[in-house]
Amino acid sequence: MASTTFRTSFSILPSHQNPLLSSLTLSPHSQIHRKRLSIVSHRRTRRRPRRKLAGGKDMSVAVTMPAPSHGRDKSLDSVLDSTNSAGEGEMLTADVEGEMSSTRKNAMRKSKYLISRICFGVELSPDNIAVAMVYFVQGVLGLARLAVSFYLKDDLHLEPAETAVISGFSAIPWLIKPLYGFISDSVPLFGYRRRSYLVLSGLLGALSWSLMSTFVDSKYSAAFCILLGSLSVAFSDVVVDSMVVERARGESQSMSGSLQSLCWGSSAFGGIVSSYFSGSLVGAYGVRFVFGVTALLPLITSAVAVLVKEQRVLGPASGLDLALSGPGFLESSKQHIVQLWDAVKQPNVFFPTLFIFLWQATPHSDSAMFFFTTNKLGFTPEFLGRVKLVTSVASLLGVGLYNGFLKNVPLHKIFFATTVTGTALGMTQKVWDK
Repeated sequence: MASTTFRTSFSILPSHQNPLLSSLTLSPHSQIHRKRLSIVSHRRTRRRPRRKLAGGKDMSVAVTMPAPSHGRDKSLDSVLDSTNSAGEGEMLTADVEGEMSSTRKNAMRKSKYLISRICFGVELSPDNIAVAMVYFVQGVLGLARLAVSFYLKDDLHLEPAETAVISGFSAIPWLIKPLYGFISDSVPLFGYRRRSYLVLSGLLGALSWSLMSTFVDSKYSAAFCILLGSLSVAFSDVVVDSMVVERARGESQSMSGSLQSLCWGSSAFGGIVSSYFSGSLVGAYGVRFVFGVTALLPLITSAVAVLVKEQRVLGPASGLDLALSGPGFLESSKQHIVQLWDAVKQPNVFFPTLFIFLWQATPHSDSAMFFFTTNKLGFTPEFLGRVKLVTSVASLLGVGLYNGFLKNVPLHKIFFATTVTGTALGMTQKVWDK
């Protein structure tokens, strides 16, 4: 159907002289086609009377315009409506995205707060994760503790005195821990003072337990492998302790207590994980199997070494320099010994050191108690594993108690209270024996 046109004539005059122009607006969304416009369209041609100026000159112009289409009106209306809807949709989407972003931020804050609370108020940086994992390995290595005791007693047929000697022999690496600090600070392996020694400690521990599960068949070889495993744990402990000291330097007692709580809490959690299975695995599969499983655990220490943030040492010392007898190593060792002695001479360091020495020098009855519970009371490996589980849970509760209520209490008060309480509880063994 052909479109119908109409002709509209109006005079080109200023708007105050021509009322038609005052009602006609040529905007981007022209209102010519809308019904409220004063121009009325018809299907027939219509002429308006011409106005003449003085002098008889005609200033009118004929303009040919297409007839407005109602379909076009509807389409343009729909376009305008869709544009408005799109604008409102974008605003709504922006509001929703803003609310979601705010909700996400609040959720992240809550999760960080919960993680911080679970981790004793310590931020889980890569260094802190590495420290926690090394202490976790120390706790989970308790998986082989019962297996070692049963191996020395049942397989090698050692007496309680001989078992105590081997246990004391395995404590030697812990007595020379300052030497490991001198070595790690003076002799960086492959350019690193922390990472390399953590990797080496993990590999050494895996080797010692692998030997225990395969070749060990005498008390001397058993003592040697136990010594290697103890050396592995002691060296890694020195490395991560140095990281904790650097982190706690200049911090308050509360923050330092939180770091120590993270360390010992991780160890207690590792003990909980391994304690129950330590006895049941010995009863079901034997001690050799438990030693083989334990050999895999020190490799965690080697794996978390990559989390330690440490700058590579450049120069000749960055390589594998094991010349411990060299002049550089001896000079550095002398300086460290002098610094250590100057620090120990201070009263606030000497008396705590003396307290720890006397505490560690106190004889303990672990070996005698093990023979008593197995030979006299008839405790099975599975039951002893459950006892170890209760011990690990108690340790974790003690760490939580200290972190929650005792971080700001003076240390001498804590030492006095724990010494008196420990002495009283230790006397219960004598009462039980009667």
